[in-house]
Amino acid sequence: MTTLPYTVRRELRVAFSRRAQPVWFRILKWTCILVGVALFRDRHWFWWTLAGLAVVGTLVHFLYRRKTRTWTRAWGGWNDLEAGRD
Repeated sequence: MTTLPYTVRRELRVAFSRRAQPVWFRILKWTCILVGVALFRDRHWFWWTLAGLAVVGTLVHFLYRRKTRTWTRAWGGWNDLEAGRD
């Protein structure tokens, strides 16, 4: 049985892995997020959209976690196996 601190450490290692996403993709992603927030923050549906995106992101995270068998096998473009190991 793994402990909670161990699990959290492994999840953070995977989340902040430099090999999980290319730098150009990270820059593009954060540019889109910041532009979207700047343009749409005054809309009445903005917070509902953010909540929905957070739910979808969490579901995708758990799908990848399951398919990679807790970050120990490559699947669907994710292949940074070192981030998931001790």
